[in-house]
Amino acid sequence: MADIPIYRRDFKVLADLRVEEAHVLLVGGKQLGAYYLCGYAVECALKACIARRMKLYRFPPKKDYIYKIYNHNLDGLVSAADLDTQLQNDMVANAAFAANWNTVKDWNEESRYRASGLNGQDMYDAVTGADGVLPWIKLRW
Repeated sequence: MADIPIYRRDFKVLADLRVEEAHVLLVGGKQLGAYYLCGYAVECALKACIARRMKLYRFPPKKDYIYKIYNHNLDGLVSAADLDTQLQNDMVANAAFAANWNTVKDWNEESRYRASGLNGQDMYDAVTGADGVLPWIKLRW
């Protein structure tokens, strides 16, 4: 099967879709699935920011950058999107946003193997709330 390109608009759609799916799971009482999908929403949104930085007809970046963007580490994706300084400044300026980022930042794809200990509602609120991580990223994608 040939590689199918993923565009910035695709990541935006996927981010919103994962949040909608997480909400459906929360309504159904599925905390763990909601937690997992919220993390993927943030990942997709950050990858939309990274896609915005890429330029067509430009030689690909160094391999360490490529490794950084083809993973699930949210801190690494923030850095690859060149948002780390903005993130730090906004966390200092807004304690609610800082608390939300601190809820979200430790998410990883391995959470899909957890059977307990993850709070999907807290994650959903941290991702989608007024001072949430997803609205913050959407200002920059």
